[in-house]
Amino acid sequence: MGVKTFEFSVSTKAGTDIIDITGQVQNIVNDSGIKEGHALVFVPGSTAGITTIEYEPGLLKDYPEFMEKIIPSGIRYHHDDTWHDGNGHSHVRAALQGASFVVPFTNANLLLGTWQQIILIDFDNRGRNRRVIVQIQGE
Repeated sequence: MGVKTFEFSVSTKAGTDIIDITGQVQNIVNDSGIKEGHALVFVPGSTAGITTIEYEPGLLKDYPEFMEKIIPSGIRYHHDDTWHDGNGHSHVRAALQGASFVVPFTNANLLLGTWQQIILIDFDNRGRNRRVIVQIQGE
């Protein structure tokens, strides 16, 4: 089994910005030359995460609203006392979400459900240029 590592960038906006990266990951699988295996999708940084969701308008509102309910942005975080950057909530949200997702593929096609997309969520309070790393392992 071989491992190949790829990278691409995504520009994000402030807040809980949700970006569908399924197409980029599928293109990397296609370009890897590996027909069967799995792809690890990872975002470096402590204020962003990777997961799957049905990328549709309702959930694009529901997900940020859910995060605001369980990890509100308008309360005191000790992180903010230390760094004074106002993004303590972003770190807690990203830690809960997780920075990576693994998806299997066969015949170079991601084995996602019909309504399942891979998303990057940037929880930070300012826009960024995020790196996304994809490691392909398989045969």
